[in-house]
Amino acid sequence: MNQKINWDALGILTSLACAVHCALLPLFLTSLPLFGINIIENQGFEYGMVLLAFAIGSYSLYHGKKKHHDSWMPTLLFTMGILLLLAKIAWHDWQLWLLVPAVGCIIAAHTLNYLLYRLQQKKNEFVR
Repeated sequence: MNQKINWDALGILTSLACAVHCALLPLFLTSLPLFGINIIENQGFEYGMVLLAFAIGSYSLYHGKKKHHDSWMPTLLFTMGILLLLAKIAWHDWQLWLLVPAVGCIIAAHTLNYLLYRLQQKKNEFVR
């Protein structure tokens, strides 16, 4: 069983999971005090999600740049998205305003990385 992992798809999925987490977690967490649980301000979890997105995204973009194309643009978009996510955690009052561009940058980075990969594949087929 020799299966390849599509790291861009995994990165996009992780970014979307992060967006869903950020949108639905407040609804879920506001009901937790009814059960005696109070973890509304859990920054450790937030940093863990950013770290997970960073690890998967970094590998995906590094692999794409090294093996398939030579563009830094996906990495720059991804870095901007991660920095915006960290800013979202640091400046809690601005989290909704920072979340949308952060996730947008990360998804755009993975999408661009995938499109550059496909473009390189088409060029390789044309040369043959």
